[in-house]
Amino acid sequence: MFANWLEAELVAPYVISQTRRGGVIPVSKELTIQIEDRPGTRGKCCRLLADRGVNIIAFQTFEREGQSLIRLVVDDPASAKKLLDANRIYYTETDVAQVTLPHRPGELSHAASRLGEVRININFAYCGTDPTSNMPLVIFGVRDVAKAVPILDEVARKAA
Repeated sequence: MFANWLEAELVAPYVISQTRRGGVIPVSKELTIQIEDRPGTRGKCCRLLADRGVNIIAFQTFEREGQSLIRLVVDDPASAKKLLDANRIYYTETDVAQVTLPHRPGELSHAASRLGEVRININFAYCGTDPTSNMPLVIFGVRDVAKAVPILDEVARKAA
């Protein structure tokens, strides 16, 4: 039972949005789950995903009040939704903006600063790897994803 629940809780949909200028920048549905905070639970989570062929694109975890809070973006949303629905698992989803940036000094600073310049507050952020290019992928949790997407698209185009 625990393995089925845990496995079902670890998957999130992945959506691609078009910006007004015709560029493409991903907007993901991040899945947030909580599990018991004890040795090995995060490893079991990752192993369950790997065994099902689900690739973790970005991952963040931290402890809060005896629980592990886990935020994930994965590559197989269709399977994830079917699995979650089939197991009647409650999960929360949050739209997040993501941008692929070159791996060099100052790129993250520039992206974060640009969001600040247009008064978009970053509630949280974490990194992963773009599965198509193996470049750093930054996930931004912001209140207004639709406003952040064109800004991050601009940053990515200038950084390329």
